[in-house]
Amino acid sequence: LGVHHALAERASKYTKRPNVFRLQTADWRVFLFQAPTPEEMFSWISRINLVAALFSSPPFPAAVGSQRRFVRPILPAAPSRSPPEEQHRSHEAWMERVAQELFEHQRNLPEKRGRARDLDEYRVKKDYLLYE
Repeated sequence: LGVHHALAERASKYTKRPNVFRLQTADWRVFLFQAPTPEEMFSWISRINLVAALFSSPPFPAAVGSQRRFVRPILPAAPSRSPPEEQHRSHEAWMERVAQELFEHQRNLPEKRGRARDLDEYRVKKDYLLYE
């Protein structure tokens, strides 16, 4: 199970068992894990996210096509070779770009009577930007 570009967080919507956290991988698969105590759960979450951040190389640009469809960027599986300080700066710059893109995306809502494909494209891009 690769943790590059993954995100671990408390599974707040899962109520069947206590101390459950979710891990969403780069390909958007979701795994649920249970820890014996809340402290251990938060320890696992912070350690997984630290390793994911250290191993996550910056994404490659999305493939170019003749259509205007949104395509997610390609996430490299190879670990980053940058030192942690440079990796941190890269993540901060990426977050600023994604936040700005999300702001612009939300300002340009599609028409309510628009084509279903346009509405679906808007939703897919919004989901991706919120995940990032």
